[in-house]
Amino acid sequence: MTKQTILGRVAQLAKANINALLDQAEDPQKMLDQLIRDYGNNISEAEQAVATTIGNLRLLEQDHEEDVEAAGEWGTKALAASRKADELRAAGSGTEADAFDRLAKVALQRQLQAGREAKDAEPTIATQREVVGKLKTGLDQMKVKLTELNAKRDQLVARAKTAQAQSQMLDAAENINVLDPTSELSRFEEIVRREEARALGKQELADSSLDAQFERLDSMGDAAEIEARLAALKAHA
Repeated sequence: MTKQTILGRVAQLAKANINALLDQAEDPQKMLDQLIRDYGNNISEAEQAVATTIGNLRLLEQDHEEDVEAAGEWGTKALAASRKADELRAAGSGTEADAFDRLAKVALQRQLQAGREAKDAEPTIATQREVVGKLKTGLDQMKVKLTELNAKRDQLVARAKTAQAQSQMLDAAENINVLDPTSELSRFEEIVRREEARALGKQELADSSLDAQFERLDSMGDAAEIEARLAALKAHA
């Protein structure tokens, strides 16, 4: 996995718009669960890649430090060989002095080479340090996103449970309304009223029958009275 690929994935995941993804999801909770798994896997992979990148940087830094130290050591050796050559030359040992001068040159060549390698590595080390910094920042952002995802999921689950409880409560309320005892009382009261009305009807019918009988009785009395008065009239004639 190249550093560009790592940086690209880290940046893409860290900038993911969770709310927009949720708006497009048919089942937000399942999508969040999948996102959390994907994020966890990507964070693990990114951590391994970043660890490798950091390890490579540390190796470069160690090599650079060794080159710097080597350049210093070779400089010290070159100085020592040069001084020895001067001492031998002053003592009249020109041949030996020339040998130490050659040795000093070899040391100076090694110093030059180590110094050049240390200097050439510095831009690469600076770049690697910048990459590592970006990767660490990206990882931190991904972990923040993962925390946000977990919080969103927990919030969504809590809201779903609340909505389910409210729905169950409403269903229970509807059942209570259906089985409302006051409605049963109303129906019973209607039955009682009908029975009362039926009794009133019977009473009224009975009363009507009695009235007819009394009316017939009255009319019979009238006929008797008329007959009696007629007899009286005849008696006085």
